[in-house]
Amino acid sequence: MNTLGNFINGQNMASTSSEFAAVYNPATGEQTAQVSLSTVAETEHAIEVAQTAYESWKKVTPLNRSRVMFKFKELLEANKTSIAEAITSEHGKVFSDALGELTRGIEVVEFACGIPHLVKGEHSLNVGRGVDSHSLMQPLGVCAGIAPFNFPAMVPMWMFPIAIAAGNTFVLKPSEKDPTVPLMLAKLLKEAGLPDGVFNVVNGDKTSVDVLLTDERVQAVSFVGSTPIAEYIYETASKSGKRVQALGGAKNHMIVMPDADPSQVVQSLMGAAYGSAGERCMAISVAVCVGDAVADKLIGMMQNEIGQMRVGPGMGLEQEAHMGPLISKEHAAKVKSYIDSGVEQGATLVEDGRVFVCDGNENGYFIGPTLFDNVKPGMRIYDEEIFGPVLAVVRVDTYEEAVALINDHEYGNGTSIFTRDGDTARQFSEEIQVGMVGINVPIPVPMAFHSFGGWKRSLFGPLHMHGQDGVRFYTRMKAITARWPSGIRTGNEFTMPTMK
Repeated sequence: MNTLGNFINGQNMASTSSEFAAVYNPATGEQTAQVSLSTVAETEHAIEVAQTAYESWKKVTPLNRSRVMFKFKELLEANKTSIAEAITSEHGKVFSDALGELTRGIEVVEFACGIPHLVKGEHSLNVGRGVDSHSLMQPLGVCAGIAPFNFPAMVPMWMFPIAIAAGNTFVLKPSEKDPTVPLMLAKLLKEAGLPDGVFNVVNGDKTSVDVLLTDERVQAVSFVGSTPIAEYIYETASKSGKRVQALGGAKNHMIVMPDADPSQVVQSLMGAAYGSAGERCMAISVAVCVGDAVADKLIGMMQNEIGQMRVGPGMGLEQEAHMGPLISKEHAAKVKSYIDSGVEQGATLVEDGRVFVCDGNENGYFIGPTLFDNVKPGMRIYDEEIFGPVLAVVRVDTYEEAVALINDHEYGNGTSIFTRDGDTARQFSEEIQVGMVGINVPIPVPMAFHSFGGWKRSLFGPLHMHGQDGVRFYTRMKAITARWPSGIRTGNEFTMPTMK
C-alpha cells in the first residue's frame, strides 16, 4: 500500500505517526493509498522550518519572488494532465472539470505574478513643510492554510501563491481524502526555484489543525469548509491572536423570473446544480421560481435533461460523463439521508438519485441527479447545505418573496437571478444580502483579480480570498512619516541605475 507523508523543507518526509487515513478512488470504491496523519511534533517541525525560511525569503525582492510564480505557472500548465488525472482519481470529478479547477487556480498564480505592483504602497509628498509620508506593505511571517476535499488544487492556490509572493512562508494542511495533488504542487514549486522551507505540506487531521491554530509562530490562517468547522477555526485561531479568513457553508439560490429564457435557465442550472456531483460551495441547490407556470416549465425541461445525463467515472469512458461519484461512502450515505428527509417532510420527489447504479462501477459512491419540487423553508433539504446532486425547487408568487427567502437564510455565499429586465437585475444586485451575485450567470465565482467570499454565516473574518483582499490579508501596512535635514550631496555617478 502506497503511504503518503509530508513535504517539509523541500523534500518528501515519511511520517512517524501510527495513525493513517485511507485514500479511495470514489468511482470504484477501491483503496488506492493511505496517508499518514502527522503528529504534533511533525506539525511543529514544519512551522519551525517555515519560520527559519521566512528570515531569508522576506528579504528576496518582490520582482524575484514573482519570477518564481511565473515559473510555477509554466510548470502547472506543462503538468496539467497529470494533475487533473490525480484530482479525478481521488476526488471523483470528471476530467474536464478537474482541468477547469486547475485553470482557476492558475489564474490566482497569474495574479500573484504581479506582486511588485500589488505591494507598492502609497506616497504623499509634503504632508507638512519638508515632510513626506509613505506606506509599506510587509509580509506577516508564517501563514497556514487548511483546505477542503472538493478542490484539492484550486483552493490551496487561492491561498499560498499570494502569501508566498508577498514574502511569507506557508504550511498547508490538505484534506486527508485527496492528498496527492498538494504534494505534486509542492514539488513543482521547488522545481520553479522556491527555496526549501518556504512552502510545506503537512498531512493530518484535527491534531495538526489545532497546532496550526494555536502555535504562536503562525501569524495567519486561511480555511475553506463547512460552517461549524469554520466557526471553530475562526474562534480558536483568533483567540491565539492570528488573522483568520474562514469560509463556511452555502445554500445558493437562483431566482427564475417569468421573463427569463427557459432554455438558458435550464442549461445553466443543470451544470450549476449537478456539476461535480454538487460538491461545490458555489453550486446552485435551490431554484426559486416566481409563479407556478415558471416552475412547471422548469420541472418538465429539467426532467428531460436529467434523463439524458451521463453519470459515471471521471475518466476511462469513450464519452465523458457529465457527473462523477461523491467523495466517499460516508458522504454518499449522508446525501441519501437528506433525500429521505425531503420525502418524509412532504417535498415532491421528481427525480430520485438514490436508485442510480453505475454499471461496471457498482461499488462506487454514485448518486444520480435528484430533483425536488414544492420545497419550503423549515425542511432540512432547504435549510441545510447538502453538498450533493440535489436540487430543490421553491415556488413563490412574487419577486419580493424570492428576495426575502434568500435574505432570511443563514448563509449568504452566492446567488443568481435570471431575467431579461435590467431594472429587476439592478435592484436584485443592490438589495440581496449575499457576497457573490450573478446576473444571468449561474455560478458567479469572481476572477482572481477580484475577491471570493460570502456574507453572514458563510464567512468568518473581515477579508475575502484572493484579489486585493488576499493581498491585504497576507500583508501588514506600515505608515512612515519622515523629514530629512539638509545633508552632503553625493558625487557624480554616470552608470545606468539598475535594480539589484
